[in-house]
Amino acid sequence: MTSVLPGLFSASLLLMASAAAAPPPVPGDACGLAHQALTDTLVQIPFESVDGRIYVQARVNGRDPYRFAVDTGASGIGRADMRLVSALGLPLHGESSTSDGVSQAQANTVRIEALQLGELVHRDVDVIARDYNARNAPDAAFDGILARDFFADGLLRIDYPRRLLTFTRTEQLAASSANALPYARAFRIPVSVDGHPLVAQLDTGANVGLVLPQAVFEQVSDQPLGESVRSQLTNGQLESWRAVVKGPIRVGQVSHADMEVRVSAKYPEVLVGAHALQDAVVMIDSRSQVVAVCR
Repeated sequence: MTSVLPGLFSASLLLMASAAAAPPPVPGDACGLAHQALTDTLVQIPFESVDGRIYVQARVNGRDPYRFAVDTGASGIGRADMRLVSALGLPLHGESSTSDGVSQAQANTVRIEALQLGELVHRDVDVIARDYNARNAPDAAFDGILARDFFADGLLRIDYPRRLLTFTRTEQLAASSANALPYARAFRIPVSVDGHPLVAQLDTGANVGLVLPQAVFEQVSDQPLGESVRSQLTNGQLESWRAVVKGPIRVGQVSHADMEVRVSAKYPEVLVGAHALQDAVVMIDSRSQVVAVCR
């Protein structure tokens, strides 16, 4: 769900160059870009959805497409599953720490010469390599992950109802626009639960609707906790409880009522997962640090 990956020199140069060339923000309604055609798209591809998560076909080192998950809860450029490492003979390149919000661990990294989705390419990148599929059902297995910095120099649009992912460097969201959700730390955006304003992490890689720390749940709901369940995180498992929040739960233009949530005494922050986004068009612009969640 969340991981830490050291900054990459080549990626930093790319981001600096793209930031300098980025077009000026256009005031108006951020959700105006949700349904119109975007210009100069580098990526416009359909995606699969399994248990709410997004899967696309990406190329690695020029080889035939491999199945990658799109995970905005993961930092850095991406991840590689060990089956991809084995298939391509990717060389081990070092170690990095990885965090899932609860615990940290060390993991090996590998060097990828070219990671490509559509016409968007990142070259000479180090990514964390682990056996992710040991905990996945066969239909949810993947070869790697495209993390948040893969899309950091443009506008990413995830159209869940149409199952369409689009990326462009030409369009830009403005923090001053209506329906814009500015953030200071990726991607912690303002939400409200039963009228209580909160800050939540937007995590397309989490196959849940909403995760609430127990203290927050007790503020927003008088419902009892349900059965205990164990949720799988990157570095281990997390004990949590099923519960229902009457709401309304508002994330941008999207509203939910009577939503099943996960409640944890140890998870440190509110999290909006993939199940809460299935009726939305989500747009993320890391250049202006703005998210929009549109009907």
